[in-house]
Amino acid sequence: MGLQADKSFSDDLIAWQKTHGRHALPWQNTTDAYKIWLSEIMLQQTQVAAVIPYYLKFLQSFPTVEALAAASSEEVMVYWSGLGYYTRARNLHRCATQVVASYGGVFPNDPALLAELPGIGRSTAAAIAAFAYGVRAAILDGNVKRVFARVFGIDTFPGERKTEQHLWQLAESLLPRVGIQSYTQGLMDLGATLCIRSRPACERCPLAHRCVALASGRVAELPIRKPKKATPEKHAVMLVVVDRHQVLLTRRPEHGIWGGLLSLPELEGFTLVAHGAITSGANSAMATLIQQLIAPFGELADYEKLQSFSHGFTHFKLHVVPYRVWLTQRRTAIGQTSHGWVDIDQLHTAALPAPVRKLLQELLRTDDLFAA
Repeated sequence: MGLQADKSFSDDLIAWQKTHGRHALPWQNTTDAYKIWLSEIMLQQTQVAAVIPYYLKFLQSFPTVEALAAASSEEVMVYWSGLGYYTRARNLHRCATQVVASYGGVFPNDPALLAELPGIGRSTAAAIAAFAYGVRAAILDGNVKRVFARVFGIDTFPGERKTEQHLWQLAESLLPRVGIQSYTQGLMDLGATLCIRSRPACERCPLAHRCVALASGRVAELPIRKPKKATPEKHAVMLVVVDRHQVLLTRRPEHGIWGGLLSLPELEGFTLVAHGAITSGANSAMATLIQQLIAPFGELADYEKLQSFSHGFTHFKLHVVPYRVWLTQRRTAIGQTSHGWVDIDQLHTAALPAPVRKLLQELLRTDDLFAA
């Protein structure tokens, strides 16, 4: 199923990393497990360029694992807002709390113990242990799977259990006796900068001379891609209720999309057609539903349909139809814990999902839309 690993693999990779790898990223040149852990969690499914500004701001607000554990989940979400995959943020906070409670604020150096913490899988645990403590542990993220698939000519889908088990065995066999930090960083750098999915720079790759995919002309084919399935589509109607220079927002449940973030109130029980448009002849029904939702906060004066937009998630695509809503009078809502008013000039610091933030920012640029 592949070639046998040999010591020269790690030697070539380490030598390349020391000369051509990345050495100036904000989370490098440190053995602080907290900083390394934070970067590894942020880098899951997110590009380095997008992570850097979030990482720096996050560290300014939460410089230690104790500071992060002491923060509220709402505070954490504010600094994660826009980075996506919000389960990571919830697990991040849970993990910090557990490290403080169970390990006195010191991350364990055993990859097996690290992997038991919230949000830390086997590969992430190995990266933390290798960079922070010099432990010989194998990583196997998406970039590394691509490198291995090409170099060793693995022609089955890496997501299949049998193939993944083989990849883990291969990753373990390739570990060097010394230089684990440079080797681990080298795998990451190679997959992120040269052995990329499209148009890899094979002419500069330190493993080109041993690459089965390059020798057989199959670089574009490997790794084998997951068979495509039709992307499910979902629809939602969101309300932009503005009154007295404030916007009505709701905190989403901890579980599900945008868990724990603030968002716009959504109508329930309204039928949407395939392209996210409201069913015809439904104005009176729409007015009734809007009034029912905003009843605790005021009386409906008028509403207007805004430009629809779509947002892609990992497993589905969401089509949103937003409506601008005006009130004739505002009420003081009693017993409302999930909804609340936020000053328009405070929206830039609110923990909002990226597409909702973008919508509100676009509306704010309209001269009269948000007039008090």
